[in-house]
Amino acid sequence: MTTYGRIGLACVIGASACAPRASTTAVGAPPSSILINARLEQSSIASNRLTAEEERSGWRLLFDGKTFDGWRGLGYDSVPTAHWTIENGMIRKIPDSQVPRQADGQPAVGGDLMTRETFRDFELTWEWKISRAGNSGVKYNVSEEISMAAAPNHAALGFEYQLLDDSLHEDNKVPSHRAGALYDLIAPNATKRLKPVGEWNTSTLVFRGNHGEHWLNGTKVVEFDLGTPVMDSLVAHSKYRSIQNFAQRRAGHIVLQDHVDEVFFRNIKIRVM
Repeated sequence: MTTYGRIGLACVIGASACAPRASTTAVGAPPSSILINARLEQSSIASNRLTAEEERSGWRLLFDGKTFDGWRGLGYDSVPTAHWTIENGMIRKIPDSQVPRQADGQPAVGGDLMTRETFRDFELTWEWKISRAGNSGVKYNVSEEISMAAAPNHAALGFEYQLLDDSLHEDNKVPSHRAGALYDLIAPNATKRLKPVGEWNTSTLVFRGNHGEHWLNGTKVVEFDLGTPVMDSLVAHSKYRSIQNFAQRRAGHIVLQDHVDEVFFRNIKIRVM
């Protein structure tokens, strides 16, 4: 992704947003530590299944481990399978170097992978591992209409939970582009613990009302509130500043990003609140 030079301003203006807050109310309440620990422990035992506790709490799978049921390409009626595949219970973003070529030598058409449903207030959790020097993301609050109007290459426009190899990818130079960040808006805080390339990370996203949280491996690393002077200023100084209604709260799609590099996803689960 393009590197932007306004991070210093973002960190000054967004100090309160970048720092973690204690949050115990229903709105924006952090995920249960018991559930987080259960997910971390269960992931090594069985993938793409719900625990009895998750079922009782209203969770459901967004990926069954076998099919793309419930998913399609952004701007398509089906999945761009030249860029996305399912392997051993995982969704795999095929690296662009391995994407099939058309007769003219151009890569086969691709694009971001999007849920058919839209979600407004929810908690989302998933596991991911990324390739060496890899870059990807999970986007939310996505309007397909806005995305297709502004990005005809089938790339979603929405808030992005950044996935990155912090050790090698050049985006590591920009704090708000590192793993766990609210991309180009808020950097993850100092409590972040990222697993090495090749190991599974567990991420959780809470989005309810105007409140959002990013969690990584059991720790809250980003927190924000839409419609505040801090957030409005961060958006105004970001790559999104020229996109009309970008930060408007909506029932949006959840999107896995098609961004050149190989990345794997599993245990994608959601609870509507």
